[in-house]
Amino acid sequence: MYKKILVPTDGSEFAKKAQLQAIYLAKATGAEIIALSVSENHFISGISLNDEVEQLNELLKDRCEEDLKQFEDMNDEEVKISPVIREGSPAKSILDVASEEDVDLIVIGSSGKSGFDRFILGSVSEKVVHTAKCPVLIVH
Repeated sequence: MYKKILVPTDGSEFAKKAQLQAIYLAKATGAEIIALSVSENHFISGISLNDEVEQLNELLKDRCEEDLKQFEDMNDEEVKISPVIREGSPAKSILDVASEEDVDLIVIGSSGKSGFDRFILGSVSEKVVHTAKCPVLIVH
């Protein structure tokens, strides 16, 4: 049924619930999981970066690596998990990796945003579900 399942993670409780669901589905179907963590920096590319910005970028990358390690640690089903780290917009990165890896399913946690932030920014899961070329399972 599924061969590749993409699971974006940001370390949130919603993401952890999605990870557990994805592990269950992967175990049941024999699928591989592509675990994605996105370092969302808001700096303009192409400009020279000072040391503080470089340090912040490193901290963001370290956080991504920690999120992926925590995901791997919760995998007690011996499902194959391939980690991927990207920089940029979370929704665009998810859609890009889904296309590049030819995934059969995206399992994503629902957003923690509400009120004004959700109205102005929308949610990553909402953007993904409306644009993805494969099925999307949103876990709340």
